[in-house]
Amino acid sequence: MIQGVQSRTNPWEVLADKVLKGETISTEEGLAVLRSDDHELLSLLQAAFRVRYHFFGKKVKLNMIFNAKSGLCPENCGYCSQSIVSDAPIEKYTLLKKDVLVAGAREAMERKAGTYCIVASGRGPTDREVEEVCSAVREIKQELGMKICACLGILKEEQARRLKDAGVDRYNHNLNTSASHHTNITTSHTYEDRVGTVEKVKKAGISPCSGCIVGMGESDEQIMEMAYELRRLDADSIPVNFLHAIPGTPLEGMDELDPRRCLRVLALFRFVCPPKEIRISGGREVNLGSLQPLALYPANALFVGDYLTTEGQVADQDHQMIRDLGFEIEEFAG
Repeated sequence: MIQGVQSRTNPWEVLADKVLKGETISTEEGLAVLRSDDHELLSLLQAAFRVRYHFFGKKVKLNMIFNAKSGLCPENCGYCSQSIVSDAPIEKYTLLKKDVLVAGAREAMERKAGTYCIVASGRGPTDREVEEVCSAVREIKQELGMKICACLGILKEEQARRLKDAGVDRYNHNLNTSASHHTNITTSHTYEDRVGTVEKVKKAGISPCSGCIVGMGESDEQIMEMAYELRRLDADSIPVNFLHAIPGTPLEGMDELDPRRCLRVLALFRFVCPPKEIRISGGREVNLGSLQPLALYPANALFVGDYLTTEGQVADQDHQMIRDLGFEIEEFAG
């Protein structure tokens, strides 16, 4: 009875009803989410949680990133501390050896991560680098049996097949921003290059992981473009990053996000891509701050540990945050 009243009088509950019926929200409805007032935030999150709960209950998936190759990248992505246009003082090294990659997987298991993400900087991997990753993946699968995500840049079809044969479950290649905003962020590769890699991964039978970075000067309409494109690509996992403007990068000093804005973005992605894994990713500690727990009402996954060149929240604190919410870690789930 109470739920029925809410559905008739609360526009966000009406939107949740629509999504749960299998309907796609309109651009106007999505923009209304992004532009909603602060006093509506809790009711918006409750509606988004209804959708999240329908597909995932109170379970939270944990992923861990391992920086397998740092810096030395020829691309000019404005947000990235590893790019050729960055002066950020980061550690730089070539692809780490197999035993180091395997040791990282053991650490991920200890942190209750369901998916171990092997990430390498660069435009795309060499064949030798692909083989090194494949060798590590085979050993991890044999020893630990955990799910593996690779993120190695722009792929060739044959490389995607080799990764699939080695046991890679998921491949991450973010769109990062919308097609209409792409050249404002990078010009060393095209938006179509990114979409093409996602399509090659899908063709090889690997689960596609693709997401975005919010806070890089994009408009509300461009955030909608990203959400709709990820829905069209049928990405199984969608990491939503919030710009951490690292000193030394071209986007240094950009600061257009606040925690409430980030929560609205997560709610939007839940409404546009209702059955998909929505993961709170890079920049969550900096941009969500004390409101981090609320992000798990629309999202159902997060990264534990450090990111590529920035520190993350201590894993034990993430575990405690999840318990405090009354949610449950879905251990070893990809």
